Amino acid sequence: MKNKVILLASDQLGKGDKDLGEGVLETFFTILKQKEELPVAVFCMNTGVFTLTERSLVSLQLKELEAKGVELLACKTCVDYYEVENQLVAGKISGMAQFIELASTYEVLTLS
Repeated sequence: MKNKVILLASDQLGKGDKDLGEGVLETFFTILKQKEELPVAVFCMNTGVFTLTERSLVSLQLKELEAKGVELLACKTCVDYYEVENQLVAGKISGMAQFIELASTYEVLTLS
């Protein structure tokens, strides 16, 4: 995952059952946080911003990644749309310009 940015476009991984998708996403980040090489950043957009709130078990894994130096960013437009600014427990609010800057520098892995 070195030199990569994860674009997290959903609060679940894959299409289908929501509970299954949330569980799979949590497993992904649980395993990722144990790796030596971590991504540079995780940019959350659309319903991906919910993963940075207490309502998502994924937030626990993301907070641990943040503690290890992975930058967690939440799309401001999406945070405003879903009205979750006061619910964020990890990361910081950012804009699409910062994501574009990251994407021009690092390889992007999209999870949706």
